[in-house]
Amino acid sequence: MTTRPAGGLEGKAVLVTGGGTGIGRACAVALAADGAAVTICGRTESKLNDAAEVIAEAAGCGGSVQTVVADVTDEQSVQQAVARALEPTGSLDGCVANAGGGGGMGPYHVQDTDEFLRVLHLNVLGTMLCVKHTVPHMVKAGGGSFVGMSSIAGHQTHLYFGAYTVGKAGIEQMMRNAADEFGPKKVRFNGVRPGFIATEIMEGIPRDGEVYDSYITQTPMGDVGQPEDVGSLARFLVGEESRWITGQIINVDGGHSLRRGPDFTPFVEPALGREVLEGKLPD
Repeated sequence: MTTRPAGGLEGKAVLVTGGGTGIGRACAVALAADGAAVTICGRTESKLNDAAEVIAEAAGCGGSVQTVVADVTDEQSVQQAVARALEPTGSLDGCVANAGGGGGMGPYHVQDTDEFLRVLHLNVLGTMLCVKHTVPHMVKAGGGSFVGMSSIAGHQTHLYFGAYTVGKAGIEQMMRNAADEFGPKKVRFNGVRPGFIATEIMEGIPRDGEVYDSYITQTPMGDVGQPEDVGSLARFLVGEESRWITGQIINVDGGHSLRRGPDFTPFVEPALGREVLEGKLPD
């Protein structure tokens, strides 16, 4: 009978994109705390440095953290981030593709094409480039785990979210396809669907407003999640405890997926007008 190491991730090297804030930082904390050599990347060096201090303090069982500035929509930049992630151990065992985001809120008939493409590139292309450049190293290592960061918006309607819902749905199908393609090589792919998580981005939603209330009333547990809730799942999916789980999309949402998505009409209508939301072109 083998015994599980104290942390369980000792000797494993993991890349976390978008690791400077919020959910990405929480994922990196959970991984480093259990012994992983974590590399975080993002576009803002100061945020990465601040996050690295928090992650280093939490690191245990030989865990460590290093940083690299990278833009996941730029292929050469992704290659450089992966190369950096190989430095601690000479191999790569996991990737949490957390970098993503939204923008361009409004109904589809008034979507700005350039903004729509930017959001798609950030979410779908960024995740694909991470898959492309991490898979060969995980195959070489004898297996690994890739975690794609989706959202309940990739599964439930989120009015006026434009490219974000499309991008997250694309990530989910990418994870399923990749799981089928690389399963024989013991490289696993799973997606995570966070619900309303208390991150810096979501702080922009007033706690006494209708939009916030539309989240809470549609969440059976009646609250918002914390970044650590997502980080704990990402850590599980990277570790050997999940060795027989691949091609799955797992919700972390307090039950929100049992009901309906939030209503951002009170947020969008003042800017665009009721007639635009009903399908008319703006004046």
